[in-house]
Amino acid sequence: MRAKSSSIPDLPPRKSPRRGVRAKEPGAVTPAHRPTFTRIHTRRAFEEICEKIREQLALGVLKPGDKLPPERELALQLGVSRNVLREAIRSLEMAGVLRLRKGVKGGAFIREGDISRMNDVMRDMLSLGSISISELSEARIEILDLVVRLACRSAHKADFDAMEQNIERTEAATREGRMLERVEYSREFYRLLAAATGNKVIAMIVHSVTEIHMRFVYAKVASSGVSTPRLVERRRTLLDALRARDEAAAASRMRTHLEHVQRMLQADPGAMSLRVALAEMRPRGGL
Repeated sequence: MRAKSSSIPDLPPRKSPRRGVRAKEPGAVTPAHRPTFTRIHTRRAFEEICEKIREQLALGVLKPGDKLPPERELALQLGVSRNVLREAIRSLEMAGVLRLRKGVKGGAFIREGDISRMNDVMRDMLSLGSISISELSEARIEILDLVVRLACRSAHKADFDAMEQNIERTEAATREGRMLERVEYSREFYRLLAAATGNKVIAMIVHSVTEIHMRFVYAKVASSGVSTPRLVERRRTLLDALRARDEAAAASRMRTHLEHVQRMLQADPGAMSLRVALAEMRPRGGL
């Protein structure tokens, strides 16, 4: 008996892949869609130590004035060598977080906040060209506009009294011809004004911007003897507006004064040079 022929049709012969060419697997990623990964950077040990100390500050475990454990003990707690710990301590010292003291009662102590760090950052940014002197001047005018408005709302009698005393010292220096000494009083006036806002962040910004601006003022007065006329009168009218809580008047008077000073400085390109901004300023003078 003959077997029945299969009803299944003949299939074409299966082609084998060419040698050296792999068959594409389901879900395979094509070169055009291949993901890219960035190199993994492992943090150095001293950076982790710095972060741990900063965490303790943020949590309030460590406070300004507190002393870190002795070097040997702290190195054992962290499981690092004393050399690595010293590198971390030096880094935190440079960052203004720690103060190192020598002697029997020495050690590494948590520092109070140091706003001069912001001054250094601002000067570095000027040096590197990250910001310009014109940007700094424009920012100062706009920031102080906000400052006088906030001071109108938040200042207390003690703030006004402190500014009044500053104006009296400025008047005496003007009357006696101690024009360079007015820079110190001007710096102090802006510090008092910023403090009157009750906002420490704003006070830090004003301090930083004012410190650099006073270098320009000092250079102008020192080189030419020119100073802002009617400064005392302008200070008193500003203080009157602050006492009256008149934000619009106070802001207008401050802006008028700042723009006048700016025009006077711009008339002498040498007074507003980068060299002046980055130079060490002698501690007396003012506009």
